[in-house]
Amino acid sequence: MAGTIALYPGTFDPLTNGHVSLIRRGLKVFDTVIVSVAKDTSKVPLFTLEERVEMAQEVFAHERRVVVEPFEGLLVDYAESREATVILRGLRAISDFEYEFQMALMNRRLNRDIQTVFMMTDYTWLYISSTIIKESARLGGDVRGLLPEPCWDRLQNKLGLPLGR
Repeated sequence: MAGTIALYPGTFDPLTNGHVSLIRRGLKVFDTVIVSVAKDTSKVPLFTLEERVEMAQEVFAHERRVVVEPFEGLLVDYAESREATVILRGLRAISDFEYEFQMALMNRRLNRDIQTVFMMTDYTWLYISSTIIKESARLGGDVRGLLPEPCWDRLQNKLGLPLGR
């Protein structure tokens, strides 16, 4: 890979249209975006690491500048191993900022050569998160259109929802 490489780390359980929007916007700024699917998370994912990677790979199968892969351990160590100089993060609201700011400062302390770049989430996706989508779907809410079709299909299957719902 040549040029500026940005990592976009997350659990992606599942990948949402908000994530997709941020990745596509990231491609306007960076040469390559590596969607870094976290193995180590304090969350209890619905999907396995392999399933989360497969969903993102399917969504970005035709985008040569997007690489999807799992990672574990310290993000800055992983970034260095991939020759990434940027960590891309999305912000939805002020509540996101405090956590993301703390993480950015810690990453900066651990490796001063890796910069964190924040992008505001597109207003269309401001209110969604993977957690809200999963919970809404689990309780019978219609979440179609909030996540890419391959992710919607897998979510229906995982939750045992009727197909086409």
